[in-house]
Amino acid sequence: MLNELCCDVLIVGGGTGGCAAALAACRAGKRVIMAEPCEWIGGQFTSQAVPPDENRWIETHGATASYLAFRRALRGFYQDYYPLRAAARHDLELNPGNGFVSRLCAEPQVAHAVLSQMLMPYASQGLLRILRFFAPIAADVDSDRVRSVTLRSSQGEPDVTVTAPYILDATELGDLLPLTGCEFIVGAESQDQTGELHAKPGPPAPHNVQAITWCFAMGYDPTPGADHTIACPEQYVRWRDTVPALDPPWPGERFGWIDYAPHLSAPRHDFLFRDEYAPQAGRQGVSYFAYRQIVEPSHWDGDRVPHPVTIVNWRMNDYLAADLLSPDPAERRRALDESRQLSLAYFYWLQTETPNFTTGGQGYPGLYLRGDTTGTNSGLAQAPYIRESRRIRARFTVTEQHVGTLARTGIDHRPGVPVDERLVGERAAPFPDSVGIGHYRIDLHPSAGGDNSIDISALPFQIPLGALVPVRLRNLLPACKNIGTTHITNGCYRLHPVEWNIGESAGALAAFCIDLGVEPAQVHDAPELLGDFQAALRGQGVRLTWPATLPA
Repeated sequence: MLNELCCDVLIVGGGTGGCAAALAACRAGKRVIMAEPCEWIGGQFTSQAVPPDENRWIETHGATASYLAFRRALRGFYQDYYPLRAAARHDLELNPGNGFVSRLCAEPQVAHAVLSQMLMPYASQGLLRILRFFAPIAADVDSDRVRSVTLRSSQGEPDVTVTAPYILDATELGDLLPLTGCEFIVGAESQDQTGELHAKPGPPAPHNVQAITWCFAMGYDPTPGADHTIACPEQYVRWRDTVPALDPPWPGERFGWIDYAPHLSAPRHDFLFRDEYAPQAGRQGVSYFAYRQIVEPSHWDGDRVPHPVTIVNWRMNDYLAADLLSPDPAERRRALDESRQLSLAYFYWLQTETPNFTTGGQGYPGLYLRGDTTGTNSGLAQAPYIRESRRIRARFTVTEQHVGTLARTGIDHRPGVPVDERLVGERAAPFPDSVGIGHYRIDLHPSAGGDNSIDISALPFQIPLGALVPVRLRNLLPACKNIGTTHITNGCYRLHPVEWNIGESAGALAAFCIDLGVEPAQVHDAPELLGDFQAALRGQGVRLTWPATLPA
């Protein structure tokens, strides 16, 4: 027997974009139901255990006001509740884990707590209901309108059918698109279709989707003789010895410390811990442990100082042997199972076989899994990190020609190289219908179709409203990385603050349309409506343009 619910805005998916959409819609007084398949809300920040990838101006110019409030609350949580040293407790720019992928590397469970706090007042007011462990299984569609979505629990609860005037797809894979008959694109477009410099010629490749990664939290016990070695994983030998077949080739071993990524001008010799940096031994790369470190012992005061902890989301545990977006259920199940096995195999290799650059021996048996910080018994994240989704066929599609530095300026800016002075002040193509901003490199990990990584510079860009409006359906909106981008430009629109901005603008758009009795396509087409909506966004602290000048 079905439970039947109704609301103003149904958000399917409680990840980064879904939470931002709920905040925006509830802020406008709308009744919201948000369904999330995991125990934790927050997606990339929490259930997928990925410290944020952010732009260099994130502290001042690079995000919406609500995203900046989340970042302040994240720091404040540590400073209010953790026994920190005075310097850390009063540091306005505290980086809790001291990782260098972001200025704000924090534990997944803290991000979940902060997001829950931000949403809690709306739940108390009766505006927000969160259905945990629920995922969509069907949709009722009348011509070009979605009337309801049916959700199924992974915990044995009865199915729930939710009816709402506006439905937001904030799922990690764009699950509502095939269920609702929304026109969508999956995988890589061809160069013939998009004209993009880094797209491949020939036919499109729907199977060519970026790797997923089953991240895990890893602590290090420095006690002499500490040994936390796990049992050898079932698929260990397979993953240790199998080198992915990629173009350009992945040279060397599957598990190793030499990074041959195509965007690097020369191979980079990396290592595990910061103090293993040794130019005289050829190790002049980066510390992988420090990269996404989420617990920094030196911040703590008192006798009970924790061990350091990092998140392992590295090229070595990128999984690309099967496609999680495949129409074949068996292939999807294989992708989920094998990606977990790959991460466990890599962890075991780190404990037992990797060169130990500190002792000169093999393995770091003091490494151990920290399932408490990911909310699991295994130590792995609750869900895999998904970089690429189905994407709506939108009224407007962002291509490399709009945002790519090389495509727009002819200047090839490589990582680690000083910015060419000719690029100062350059921006991506202007979008008059902007509903937000973002910036990140076009970062594509190796793909299930056999492409090696693509990492190319992008210019500070805008998020066009046209990329959020489907070509046909009138009341379905994308709310995360399922907007109108290409396989290439997804690489810079998929990061945490951009996904947050997309979700926030989608939630605000649904509320705006309900209040005025209009539809998203009308807002996109009518200059007066568009101007009113953009003014509403600005009033909520959503930046629509980049400043004319930015700090270096």
